[in-house]
Amino acid sequence: MNLYDVILSRRSIRQFKADSLAREALVRIVEAGRLAPSAANLQPLEFMIVDDRDICPKFFPCLKWAAYIAPQGNPRPGQEPAAYVVVLVNTAVREKMFEYDVGAAVENMILTALADGIGSCWLISIDREKAAQILGVPEGFRIDSVLALGRPAESPVVEELKDSAKYWKDDEGRLHVPKRPLARVLHLNKF
Repeated sequence: MNLYDVILSRRSIRQFKADSLAREALVRIVEAGRLAPSAANLQPLEFMIVDDRDICPKFFPCLKWAAYIAPQGNPRPGQEPAAYVVVLVNTAVREKMFEYDVGAAVENMILTALADGIGSCWLISIDREKAAQILGVPEGFRIDSVLALGRPAESPVVEELKDSAKYWKDDEGRLHVPKRPLARVLHLNKF
């Protein structure tokens, strides 16, 4: 699959197969994030892979999932992520305006994961204090976001946005994600 096809097929995954992920695949995902653009090349981001079978179940409750469809959007028991990449900001390097770096790094990681058949969900609703305690995050580092990873156990579909941007599940439990059509967001030469 070429990069454009990977981008077009990307969807947030919230139901995962019980398969574990190879550490090498997780390191490759982080490497893609590490090499993303960084404002002024300051590189304030660091990354923590969480894949330990004892830590993952303790970390999972720190995360909040699909608010529009909670609790149906939460991973069901046995369909939790196999691993996580925690995106950390080293505040000694940069205390603010790191969000662009995070966006570029996480999108690189999402696309790299998907190219390897790994689904992901980017989470920003996190109990950061509890998560930092569980993971031993030292002072001077801020948990920005978490990328949940695993083999997809669902296949969300895109549909044209009509009345609402809220995603929803149909009677079969399939997630539908409304997106604005290209004709409504693309402007050529003038607005």
